[in-house]
Amino acid sequence: MLNDTLAGGSAPGGDAGSLVKDTTTAGFRQDVVAESMQRPVLVDFWAPWCGPCKQLTPVLEKVVKEAAGAVVLVKMNIDEHPSIAGQLGIQSIPAVIVFQKGQPVDGFMGAVPESQIKELIARVAGPVADPVEAAIAEAASLIEEGDLAGASEIYAAVLEQQPDNIPALAGLAKLQLDAGEVENAKRVLAMVPEAKLSDPALAGIRAALDLAEQAASLGDLAGLQREVEANPDAHQARFDLALALAARNERGQAVDHLIELRKRDRDWNDDGARRQLLQFFEAWGVMDPDTIRGRRKLSALLFS
Repeated sequence: MLNDTLAGGSAPGGDAGSLVKDTTTAGFRQDVVAESMQRPVLVDFWAPWCGPCKQLTPVLEKVVKEAAGAVVLVKMNIDEHPSIAGQLGIQSIPAVIVFQKGQPVDGFMGAVPESQIKELIARVAGPVADPVEAAIAEAASLIEEGDLAGASEIYAAVLEQQPDNIPALAGLAKLQLDAGEVENAKRVLAMVPEAKLSDPALAGIRAALDLAEQAASLGDLAGLQREVEANPDAHQARFDLALALAARNERGQAVDHLIELRKRDRDWNDDGARRQLLQFFEAWGVMDPDTIRGRRKLSALLFS
C-alpha cells in the first residue's frame, strides 16, 4: 500500500486501477454521477482516431494517480458511446469534464499541458499532498507512537522511490543510532549524495553519531562517577562522565555536569564544556526538553 502511494497509485478504498477506468452509457450513472458524490470525477471523452487524445490520456492518468485518490478518471469512447457527449454539448475532443456532487462543474478542451491539469484538480479537490511528504510525516507520527519498525519500513519505502531523500535518510539513520546500531547509521549516512552533504537536516544526526562514537571510547561509567566524587576538579573525568550519561539518555545529568564543569573552569579545554553542550543541543534538536532546559542553564551561566 505504501509503495503504491509513493508511486502515485493507491486510493482510499481501492487499488491503483480504481483511480482510472473506462465506462459506458449504461455505466455512466454509477461510475461518474454516483462516484462524484464522494470525490470529483474527471471524465475524458475520446476516440481511437483522435491524435491529441492519445497525447492527453497518458498525462491525465499520470496526474490523477499522483493525486493519490483525491480524484478519479473515467474514460468514455464517444464512437461507442456518443449520447452522453451529445447531451453535454461536446463538439470536439479531447474534452475533459469534471463532475462533482452529480453535476458538471469544470473542465477543458484540447490536449492541455500537465500543469493545467494539476491546476484543475487543485480547483476542484484542493491542493494535493505530495505522497512522499505524507509518508515522511506518517513515519514521524509512528515514531511518536513508539512504532519504530513501522517508521523504518516507511523510510525504506521512500528511499526505494527517492534514494537521495534527505529526511528519509536522516530519519532512518537516527532510528539505527537510537537502536545502538552505530555502523548501520553510518552506512545510511554514506548514501547521502555529495551535493547534499551540507543539508541542515543532517546536522543533528551527525552530531548524535559523533556523540555515540565518543561515548563508545569512554571507560566505565561507575569509575568515572567515583573519580568525580573523589575529586570535583577532575575536569576530564567529569567531561567524560557527561558524554557517557548522554549516551545512556540521561541527558539532564549530562547537562548538569557540563554546567558544573564550566562553573569551575570556563577556560578548560578551550571552553570545552560550552562547546560540548552546543553539540548536545544540536544532536537532541531545538525543541527537545533537555535542549531547552540546558540552553536556559547555559544562558544563565553566561550572562550572570
